[in-house]
Amino acid sequence: MLQLERNPKARKLVDAQVEAGGGRIVEIPGEADWREAADEIRGAVQVDIRFASFKDGRGFSLAALLRERAGFTGKLRAVGDLIPDQALHLKRVGFDDVAPDTDGLEADWARARARFSHAYQPAQDKRTPVFRHRQAKPQDNLAALNARYRGLSAEEILRDAIENEWVGKIAVLSSFGAEAAVGLHMIAQIAPDTPVVFLDTGRLFAQTEQYQQALSEQLGLTNIRVLTPDSAEAAEEDHDDRLWQRDPDACCALRKVRPLDRAIGDYDALITGRKRFHGGERMALPVVERIDGRIRVNPLASWDAEAVNAYFKRFDLPRHPLSDMGYASIGCWPCTAPVQDDGDVRSGRWQGRDKTECGIHAPAQRIAAE
Repeated sequence: MLQLERNPKARKLVDAQVEAGGGRIVEIPGEADWREAADEIRGAVQVDIRFASFKDGRGFSLAALLRERAGFTGKLRAVGDLIPDQALHLKRVGFDDVAPDTDGLEADWARARARFSHAYQPAQDKRTPVFRHRQAKPQDNLAALNARYRGLSAEEILRDAIENEWVGKIAVLSSFGAEAAVGLHMIAQIAPDTPVVFLDTGRLFAQTEQYQQALSEQLGLTNIRVLTPDSAEAAEEDHDDRLWQRDPDACCALRKVRPLDRAIGDYDALITGRKRFHGGERMALPVVERIDGRIRVNPLASWDAEAVNAYFKRFDLPRHPLSDMGYASIGCWPCTAPVQDDGDVRSGRWQGRDKTECGIHAPAQRIAAE
């Protein structure tokens, strides 16, 4: 058996459980759907992924998804038909050890272990090595970050997140809506080349598209990443352009959730502009949270409307063109209306429905600590 190096501090408890025969060990096939597998392995201390053939790469993808999307932090072992040449990639995607079925390759596996003795080293592709993912997963690390950020300003939180915690692997998620200029202005002062992810749903107000271009240019943001719905999916699921009316959740999934899911793997953390005063589920918003295994940083969580308005005035930032027309929260035009006098900030979204979020901030699993 080839034993791959692991972060000893982050994995000490899991190793002790496995070695003592405690905890649940689950085996799943490499071709399993990661979402179903995530449910199956919940609470397990060790997961064995079985490779039916060394030519089948689905086990590698499954391992990476369980680490990065499902947030699995236990022991991950590759079993089945494997060859020594795969050792480095096994390490890179998050496996801790391997138990190959093939006989007669003990010497080759030994050489592979010697050759790749430094596990989880960053590669030339600059993707975050597995040990960084491991360090970010434990709940106590999340709690420690929230404790550390509690006394810091939004600018200080952003600077630490960009320059220290998630260097080169963090992006801003922005709708370029009514309050977006505040956070984007801070980003521009710290690192204007930070990726800014913008979901162009194909249903945005023309004013939003114009504002996105004008504000990006004014602030000097140099790395805008525009995400759009898959055209084939849109043609099949929204052939009459009325999906928003029939099933707004399905429309958001098509035009927001899935496009973001396809791009989110490029980053370990996303910065949002959400705030507690928006109400609803956001009233308990932490500064740092984990959603489906990935970090969200909410530096403006504690800000209120007065603080937002004061920042606009202090830096003479341009308002979204629809703000003066009573739009306090701006999304897609079919599902956004001006706010009434007695309404809260987000009361103009999906009026007349129970829906309050588009889905990109409300996935199946959410872990947050303060």
